[in-house]
Amino acid sequence: MNSWMKTSAVVALAAFGFSASASAADNKVTVQLKWVAQAQFAGYFVAKDKGLYQAAGLDVTVKPGGPDIAPEQVIAAGGADVIVDWMPAALAARDKGEPLVNIAQIFQKSGLELTCRKDSGVKTPADFKGKTLGVWFYGNEYPFMAWMNKLGYKPDVDVTVLKQGFNVDPILQKQAACISTMTYNEYNQILESGQLKASDLIVFKYQNEGVAVLEDGLYTLEKNLKDKAMVEKLAKFVKATDAGWDWAVKNQAEAVDIVLKNDTSGAQKKDHQTSMMKEIARLVEGSKKGTGYLDPADYKRTVDIVLENKVISKAPTGAYTHAVWDSAMMMK
Repeated sequence: MNSWMKTSAVVALAAFGFSASASAADNKVTVQLKWVAQAQFAGYFVAKDKGLYQAAGLDVTVKPGGPDIAPEQVIAAGGADVIVDWMPAALAARDKGEPLVNIAQIFQKSGLELTCRKDSGVKTPADFKGKTLGVWFYGNEYPFMAWMNKLGYKPDVDVTVLKQGFNVDPILQKQAACISTMTYNEYNQILESGQLKASDLIVFKYQNEGVAVLEDGLYTLEKNLKDKAMVEKLAKFVKATDAGWDWAVKNQAEAVDIVLKNDTSGAQKKDHQTSMMKEIARLVEGSKKGTGYLDPADYKRTVDIVLENKVISKAPTGAYTHAVWDSAMMMK
């Protein structure tokens, strides 16, 4: 790393005003995932399984999520040091007084899409009016709400919003014309059902509709960034996590095996996780500076979308920092 980047990192860390009385932190880090154990989180499981966290001197606990788990609430209650979250949800929490800060951005692209049955009559977004649309909540609804606002639709007035669960039944059973899917998960679940083929579906990608927001990123509380020992620990965590992701992308088959080993529910299937890992790799790659780097332009786009569409009440300040990532990159 060149001297400018080193100086930048030092200045950025100092800007948070480290507490002079900060005690030496222990080596434990708890990370709360946004969803259940699956290839979406392969990098964390790989980093733990391959001893990358241990080599960094860390004792990391990876906590799977689920349909009724909101990472923002978990960290607010002291149940995690770091959470994996989508930026709109993190910004909304910050807007309401929960000081979450992005310390690394794992996914560089959006995998969110709305998948519709062609026989529902949907051909373009203009056809959403009067239709039932499946939407995930617990923070996932913000990009959808932004899109509806852009289209001039009022949820539950112009379109009926169906609170979507952890399945694709609504589209299979014709309970909804469209449902939320991810490129790496639910879209394949629809096809794997055998009830619908790709030719029966029309897909609208949020990336293409101009409402893509930053998805899986790492967030911590602002108070942690005022503790020098904690920042050092978070930097070690980010560096080991980045290495875990780099390894997973390059060794996808073994990464899938590691994910399956960590799926205590036994619900995940190898074929599906293999397809997921392939798609996830495409979302992780793309940063010119390295895994986990948050591009300020992507941050601004996400903020502009959620701000202009009234997801948050005011422009945020201090909602992200490169300090931890820069510090991580300086570590050997």
